[in-house]
Amino acid sequence: MTYLDALGLKEPPFSKEIADADLWLPTSKQAIADGLIDALNERASVVVVGEPGVGKTCILRAARHLVAAAGYRMTYSHNATLGRRDFYRQLCHALGLSAVTTSGSLFYALSRHVEDSAAERIHPVFLLDEAHLLHQDTLDHLHILLNYAWDSRALLSLILVGLPELRERLALRRNRSLYSRIHHRLEVSTLTPEDTTEYLRMRLERGGCTREVFASDAIVLLHEATVGAMRDLDRLATAALRETARKKRKLVERDVVTRVIEADTRERDR
Repeated sequence: MTYLDALGLKEPPFSKEIADADLWLPTSKQAIADGLIDALNERASVVVVGEPGVGKTCILRAARHLVAAAGYRMTYSHNATLGRRDFYRQLCHALGLSAVTTSGSLFYALSRHVEDSAAERIHPVFLLDEAHLLHQDTLDHLHILLNYAWDSRALLSLILVGLPELRERLALRRNRSLYSRIHHRLEVSTLTPEDTTEYLRMRLERGGCTREVFASDAIVLLHEATVGAMRDLDRLATAALRETARKKRKLVERDVVTRVIEADTRERDR
């Protein structure tokens, strides 16, 4: 018998495979999603930073279907480790544009796409994930991609998403031309204790279980151990469910969570 059967779950509750429309946003994160939509309504660019696993991509995915419904065309890029020419080639490929070779031709193709989209009353949005890894030669050039009609028209929005060091890089004098064009600067914080409780309950309900599965003191331990990071919470909560089922219990209690956290710490310290 699997841990799912033992605990009355229909599917793994903490899987990353969940539809955008079903993603959960706590009250403390809804303001970030709202700020993102507000920025796009203004045809502005955005930088979103946060520590690993705090839910940056979840917020963006939750907002993605709203962005499309509002008449924006979002293009997602997660490989930020490319040089400028290959980075632009990657964007062209994602947009279905004809393959060209030189940096100038790639830039021209992207610029024409943005201008043609404006003529069709479509506002393109380029979402660059892991943007703290962008090559400096790419950062040096991105502000030019935002420049249309003598820098008098906002035809494109950039969403740069990354770790907190992204903000530090953008603040460098060398990148001031780009940073000065990004008027919306958002930071995703970790979950609050109340968020953690709500998150666990919601994911279990999505997995098919409506009863309380985690004891309140076990939830406190999970929150403290993960410092409110959802990715770590998913991993430890799943391990706790497996251990609880192995012990033939129906409630995840403090002792189980303690052992799971200790095992995880030993694994990380190897």
